Amino acid sequence: MSLLYLLQLVSPSLPVGAYSYSEGIETLVTQEKVRDAATLQQWLEGELNWGSIRLDAAIVLRSYQENTLDYWNQWLSAVRETEELRAQSHQMGYSLLRLIASLEPLLHQRLLTSLKESQVNFAVIFGALAAHWQITPTEAILGYLHSWANNLVGAGLKLIPLGQTQGQKILISLQPTLIKTVQEILTIQDESMYSCSWGLSLASMAHSTLYTRLFRS
Repeated sequence: MSLLYLLQLVSPSLPVGAYSYSEGIETLVTQEKVRDAATLQQWLEGELNWGSIRLDAAIVLRSYQENTLDYWNQWLSAVRETEELRAQSHQMGYSLLRLIASLEPLLHQRLLTSLKESQVNFAVIFGALAAHWQITPTEAILGYLHSWANNLVGAGLKLIPLGQTQGQKILISLQPTLIKTVQEILTIQDESMYSCSWGLSLASMAHSTLYTRLFRS
């Protein structure tokens, strides 16, 4: 059952709007910093090794405890470095919370009690739902990161553009990095939660000035 729940939670059909975000990749393609499969893979590997997606994954783990949800929700909102990235996380979090109201109404009521802020981050709600569905922390973090990578590879296919086979090759090549990142996130201490995401921040800040845009970030 937990595997089926995980597959549903990370499915591209989950109605949270992830497909509409490129997280700076649209800017990077326009600037020709990401221009082919190799540079897209390099960017994603860098984000998994040092970027802010690691903080999201760490918050997924910490959101297993409902009594700390509000603290970590505020913490994650505070470390968002651009308006676009914060808006993305809040929009996806709101959409998932609204879905939970229909799928798991009792959990939805508990979450509303635990969260004081009206704006909630996607990673926080993802972690809480994973715990409710008894998805193990390792599987939840791996699923979260793979879903993130899959979405951004999809953005790269449209923007560069690349073929579907190239996209699948990138995802397979990312597997060792995904596993390594999960192992690190499972043991990271609160005081060691930091990222090196200035490249993402610059790309995100420049996105709103692009002449044409396919994505919201």
